[in-house]
Amino acid sequence: MTEFRVGPSARTTPEGLRWEPSRRWVRGRKGDVTVVDSRHPVLVWEPTGVPVPLYAFPRDEVRTDLLRPAANPPTGTHTGSRIFYDLVVDGGLTENAAWTFPAADLAGHIAFEWFLRWDSGLDHWYEEEEEIFVHPRDPYHRVDALRSSRHVRVGIGGTTVADTRRPVLVFETGLPTRYYIPREDVRLDLLEPTGHRTACPYKGTARYWDWNGGGEVPRNIVWSYPEPLPAVAAVEGLLAFYNEAVDLVVDGERLERPVTPFTESLTT
Repeated sequence: MTEFRVGPSARTTPEGLRWEPSRRWVRGRKGDVTVVDSRHPVLVWEPTGVPVPLYAFPRDEVRTDLLRPAANPPTGTHTGSRIFYDLVVDGGLTENAAWTFPAADLAGHIAFEWFLRWDSGLDHWYEEEEEIFVHPRDPYHRVDALRSSRHVRVGIGGTTVADTRRPVLVFETGLPTRYYIPREDVRLDLLEPTGHRTACPYKGTARYWDWNGGGEVPRNIVWSYPEPLPAVAAVEGLLAFYNEAVDLVVDGERLERPVTPFTESLTT
């Protein structure tokens, strides 16, 4: 079971869903068509799976004329969801783009896939006038990027690949501290850029590097945000290493390698 932080207006259904109303104006588009335009969205956290929120919307704030009962509804997803919908926009079909929850508290609401499933859902989401990526931002999730003078060394297979006294430390709820290091303090000759990209609703889009210094080291072990979101502007262009797979020494103290949701995805 996922352990959730609870806000003053949060409620929990018998099915284990946690939900609370949001004050944000949320819109979702497929191509040039606005499918959702809601000033009364509800944030929903499911008890299993990825511990990030999604939105459910009152039916009268959804273009239900674009929805059709799903031809091939999935099973075992979205906490006992009873009804799935395919989305038809300008002749294009998006299967299982939306669904309803069985919870009585959420009767009359429709939820949509975001970007965690890349082949389903809408193309663009907005909170107020700001485009949001990957998934809705969790109001109980905090990310702080702080400039520091700590002494940080990063080792891979016995080789020091980074050594700095001017890192930026990123403190993010539920994750280990990440140490972002200026390029001038990194052995770039031991890294090779890859085509891998990921997106984060709190930080932006990251690009990655492989280690090319030998040994069995996970792919895409280093990342950087060339154009981070304003809230973490201090990390622009800096490089970070997965604590889960490198040797980190901070102010002379060797840090243990943490086990995180990323551990299983780090493969050689």
